[in-house]
Amino acid sequence: MRLVLVLACCLITLTLSAQTTIGLELYSFRNQIPKDIPGTLSTISKMGITELEGGGTYGLPIGEYKQLLDKNNLKMISIGADFDKLQKDLPAVIAEAKALGASYVVCFWIPHTDGNFTVENANNAITVSNTAGKVLKENGISLCYHPHGYEFMPYENGTFFDYLAKNLNLAFANFEMDVFWIKHPGQDPVALLKKYPNRFLLMHLKDRKPGTEGNQLGHADVETNVVLGTGDVGIAEIMKVAKQYGVKHFFIEDESSRSMEQVPLSLKFLKKF
Repeated sequence: MRLVLVLACCLITLTLSAQTTIGLELYSFRNQIPKDIPGTLSTISKMGITELEGGGTYGLPIGEYKQLLDKNNLKMISIGADFDKLQKDLPAVIAEAKALGASYVVCFWIPHTDGNFTVENANNAITVSNTAGKVLKENGISLCYHPHGYEFMPYENGTFFDYLAKNLNLAFANFEMDVFWIKHPGQDPVALLKKYPNRFLLMHLKDRKPGTEGNQLGHADVETNVVLGTGDVGIAEIMKVAKQYGVKHFFIEDESSRSMEQVPLSLKFLKKF
């Protein structure tokens, strides 16, 4: 009987350890939060979400904002940081991350002329990211870059993304995969995870309305964001392998005007994984 109980406890432990926590990118509720910060955070918590990606405090003192997060059992895993701020005001980025308890800082955009991403832009990003990433790492924070599509323009024998991955020091700078923004420029999220194992530490889960025309410009109609599992990104296949290839945290991001209705449905879909 004792052996049976021990085996049962081990099975429960293994099951729990295999569960994947699904967080939320707060940009999903960018229209709701400023109108009612406490109420929106409470709503997020009631959805069963415990992990967040964000940035900024919506005008609240940072200590007061952190108290609201704690009150609602919400942990800030990562915050966004503007490229220029990484380059010119890194201490402020570090201070915000530490005050909110974030372990990751994410840069979402490399400055460039729209439709004309160049090797000079890439080299500038590499220099800034490796430099800032080293200082962040010394402060216990990991830097990730979030591609938006223009990085997949052809360059040399591959793409600019390949060039970035090769030249970003993996000890200091890695990536956040937004699966929509991998699919939209014509790439395969699963193939990219396999090509660059353990480089995508964070992931945005976002699905795309079937039939949407893609591009490599980093632009799309936000209303093409649909409930996870109902689009053409292949969320089910991605979830089956993402953790295996190094993804540590997952955040639903729904940029549509229907996000408050769609996020609970997306969470329901993800429960099967």
